[in-house]
Amino acid sequence: MDELEALDHLDSLINYEVTPRAGAIEGLSLEPMLGFMSAIGDPQDAYPVIHLTGTNGKGSTSRMLERILTVMGLRVGLYTSPHLHDVTERIRVGGESIEADDFGQAIADVVSVEEVQGLGPRTWFDTVTSAALLYFANEAVDVAIVEVGMLGRFDSTNVVHADVAVIANVSLDHSSGGAGWREEIAREKAGIIEAGRPVVIGEPKGLLEIVAEEDPGSVVALGRDVSLDRNDFAVGGRLIDVTTPRGSHEEVFVALHGEHQGINAAVAIAAAEEFFDAPLGEEIVTEAFETVVVPGRLEVVQNAPTVLVDAAHNIGGAEALSVAVREEFGTGARRFLVIGMQDGRDPVAVLGAMDAASYDVVVACTPPTARGIPAEDLARAAETVGARADVVVDVDAAIEHALGLAADDDLVVVAGSTTVVAIALGLGDL
Repeated sequence: MDELEALDHLDSLINYEVTPRAGAIEGLSLEPMLGFMSAIGDPQDAYPVIHLTGTNGKGSTSRMLERILTVMGLRVGLYTSPHLHDVTERIRVGGESIEADDFGQAIADVVSVEEVQGLGPRTWFDTVTSAALLYFANEAVDVAIVEVGMLGRFDSTNVVHADVAVIANVSLDHSSGGAGWREEIAREKAGIIEAGRPVVIGEPKGLLEIVAEEDPGSVVALGRDVSLDRNDFAVGGRLIDVTTPRGSHEEVFVALHGEHQGINAAVAIAAAEEFFDAPLGEEIVTEAFETVVVPGRLEVVQNAPTVLVDAAHNIGGAEALSVAVREEFGTGARRFLVIGMQDGRDPVAVLGAMDAASYDVVVACTPPTARGIPAEDLARAAETVGARADVVVDVDAAIEHALGLAADDDLVVVAGSTTVVAIALGLGDL
């Protein structure tokens, strides 16, 4: 297969990122994925793994860990989701996305085994996950960082055996918000923990007791075992002081915007130290965080006016964006918000958490996906929280509309669905 043939095959499969899974957690099973991985020789056992889950922050934390381990000289595999522009972004080795031809071959390798084994079509995510884990083995990575797609216990990635598990946090997303939702979600995320092996927790609220049920070898929790003694705004990022059970790291510059990125950095440092069972050298920490890049997360893509792009699509992400805009971009100039969201979230709650009413104008657009919330509905949600809203259905046109309203010293924020963020990042010189 070439990449186009691989994509055609994937398009024929059920994709729960496009069509949300119906039914309760109890109906899920990891057995089909485990059976398939056994059929291809369990390549996920060929290298150590750091396995990450969490409602927000796991993508940024994964990228931070990738930089730390790469700076230490390791050949690192990284598997993340979703992607912004191209599916090849999900599979990285040595800090670079998989080549298109290699992606096609990886999918072909998986499909050929399915055909020989007489297996029926599997899901889109199962197939890409299998291809990634097999590719990492073929590329002889020293370590793989694997990000959960959703929840944890029954996620396709949970065929790995984590040397270190990381649970960034638990907040409301992909849930009805009914009674006991936090405990239910936390329990499923804790399902990635391997008995007798360490787990790092970024938000211990309601998690410590549940994590203990999985019989980990050790638990390192931010706020209990790891302290973030400083998390200050600095020009171009954050300045943090972190104390872990293994050492202290002072005046670490993190080249990312947002208070939450300081928290993610503390979790990444703790996870790396648990993986190595040793403290990190200061020169390693310094170089890793000065050079870390997380596309589409509080990324400044233009000045005059300032254009800030952020894939905030749930309540936790919206709150983090609101804090960052207020703390790091609150210059007193006018602010404009371009927002597009997919279904499965409460747009009123997300826009409220984003403090949409503080923007001079909210420009509602429709993400170009089957799950995109109509711009008109999103505008009504914005008005419900007290914002002035304009409706511009097309994403490109919505961004241009906001730019037309803004002066050079104003701020334009583009947020919401990754499809909207990808379009904003692809516009080049805005």
